[in-house]
Order: sequence, then C-alpha cells, then structure tokens
Amino acid sequence: MIDDDDVTLSNLQRQVIHATPDLGVPKVDSAAALISRLNPHVAVEPHRARLTAHNALKLIGSYDFIADGSDNFATRYLISDACYFAGKPLVTGALGPFDGTLTTIRAHERGPDGKPNPTYRCLFPEPPPPGTVPACAEAGILGALAGVIGSMAALEVIREIVGFGEGLVGRLIMLDARAMRFETLSYAWDPKNALSGEHPTIKDLLVHV
Repeated sequence: MIDDDDVTLSNLQRQVIHATPDLGVPKVDSAAALISRLNPHVAVEPHRARLTAHNALKLIGSYDFIADGSDNFATRYLISDACYFAGKPLVTGALGPFDGTLTTIRAHERGPDGKPNPTYRCLFPEPPPPGTVPACAEAGILGALAGVIGSMAALEVIREIVGFGEGLVGRLIMLDARAMRFETLSYAWDPKNALSGEHPTIKDLLVHV
C-alpha cells in the first residue's frame, strides 16, 4: 500500500478500512492495522509516500500485480505508464460523484490476435486540463459507490490472478449510480497512442516530472 495521507473525518463515509479512532493516523498504518486484525497471516508492506515519477518504477516493480484506486488524474496516468514500463498488470478503478469505472490494463502483453493490448492512453489519450474536473474533495463521492467499485476491483484482481472467467482487458465497466445501470465499453490498442503506439513519444516517466 502506498499513500502519504493521514485519515481525516471526510474519508470515513467511503474509506471503511479506517474508523473514527484513526483520525490523524497515517492511512497506510490504519489500513495495515485493520488488515492485521482481520487476518494476521496477511503480509502488508506500507509505504507512507506519494507516488512520483522518481519512485514509481521501484515501488511498482517490487510487486506482481497492481491495483489503483487513486483519486486524481496525474497519479492514475503515472501508475498506468509505470506499469507499462515495469511490465506489470494493473486493475484501475475511478469514481465520480455518482459514477464509477473499472478496467484491467495489460499493455505490456499482446492479445490472442497478436496485437498489443491497449494502454490506459488508448482509452483516454491525455488527462483533462487542470481545473476542468473537480477533485473528490470538491465534488464529493457517494460513499456506497466506493464500496461497489472497490469490491469489483478486488474481484477483478482475484480473477486475474487465478485466471478465472473473462478479464477486463480492453473492456471498461461503467456504473451510473443515478440510474443503477451498468454498461461495458470495448476499446482496443491505438497505434497512435503516445505510450505504446507505432511512434511513441513517451519514452520514460520523466513526462510526469
């Protein structure tokens, strides 16, 4: 787990791994403590730090599978780019105030057709300009929605690890909580994408510095 934040009151309605007595405690420590109480046989490695272009490859390269629940576009793109360079699979979930998305990225591999698997940048080539999309702290998040997408992300990680069912590579699940409607969008490798396209312009993580 990597997070540089401390637990705040506004976290508690959606981040159920923390509780009121944990206010002011580093999130990685609070989360590790709860996991230990649930199952002391689980090994947790907390990293109280912010993921940056300088430490992402070292951190991500130490693990077999990455799950991303970051709350901002800069970190989401950094993680997906780092997973590509490190050759690691990624399950990434994102939330809006009343909607959520989930997909799996295996951009370092090829599909059954021999073509490269899509990157996050094949789906969303660039993050939106700063200030155009309100952050979680500004727009708010429906608490139960975080639980739904989080549980689905955990299920997807398990499915990917054990090879069960059809994965979400090339498929984006979208949940609209206002209509309680699920939709699935298919997407493919874009030969023009800046990361793994035919003429890539992103050669390392320095683009995120």
